[in-house]
Amino acid sequence: MTSLLDRLKQGIQKTRSGLVGSLDNLIYGKKEIDPDLLEELEFNLIGSDIGVRTATEILDGIRQRVERQQLSDAGELRSLIRQQLLEILEANEKPILWASKPPTVVMIVGVNGVGKTTSIGKLAHRFKSDGQSVLICAADTFRAAAIEQLEVWAKRSNVDLIRQQHGADPSAVLFDALQAAQARNSTLVLVDTAGRLHNKAHLMAELEKMTRTASRVIPDAPHEVWLVLDATTGQNGLEQAKKFTESAGVTGIVLTKLDGTAKGGVVVAIAREMNLPIRYVGIGEQMDDLIPFEADKFVASLFDN
Repeated sequence: MTSLLDRLKQGIQKTRSGLVGSLDNLIYGKKEIDPDLLEELEFNLIGSDIGVRTATEILDGIRQRVERQQLSDAGELRSLIRQQLLEILEANEKPILWASKPPTVVMIVGVNGVGKTTSIGKLAHRFKSDGQSVLICAADTFRAAAIEQLEVWAKRSNVDLIRQQHGADPSAVLFDALQAAQARNSTLVLVDTAGRLHNKAHLMAELEKMTRTASRVIPDAPHEVWLVLDATTGQNGLEQAKKFTESAGVTGIVLTKLDGTAKGGVVVAIAREMNLPIRYVGIGEQMDDLIPFEADKFVASLFDN
């Protein structure tokens, strides 16, 4: 059976060749660290969507070491960058907040087209396989296909689904789902929400209303709010994350389509800029291709042969 690390390596091949491949080409055969090399290095990091702020911080640290004569060999740059990326990602790792008394309620938010509904189906499958009793709440009542799509996933994973008609009040669907979860002794509720544009104020208000409804039925709910982002949108995803965090109190990120981009450095930008943990990453189309994110494995899959 393929290990998680091998699957991750395969899944982020484009980012690996984009970020680390060009880094290796840059420093190959060079001994001296000169200003031109550092400038190209910075351009490299920004190009892989690590973000201007993070790239500048990394380069400033390297320049200081060069000036203090703590670093002189270009060959050392690779391991130094590896270490700094790992530190940024590890600084934001935190365990999932599980309810002291089940069910744990996880709201899933994000704009249309990022793979939100599919991610919920894959999460349901993963948690069910891990022994959780999962219930899906189909509270995206705006998009006609969302409910039907979730029904297919629920059947496939053999988990419960609570739904109402297209156009129903999402908070009413959530209320029903949480009561059903309590009655059925479910341990986890995954709540689909409408794929709202982050600049639509009334839709953001709907999210806030759902959060209030959840806490009335189950104190402290939702326990987690995960924002689904499409890795291929790069820095635009970061803007989405900022807007959603303001309105929905996002506690973690699910990053889809990481296999489809050479700009997987956005993982680092999100962690650094948002101080949010990456919970899961999507590395393919299959049912089990949404995998838990671990900083050390991600960095190892980029840098290690």
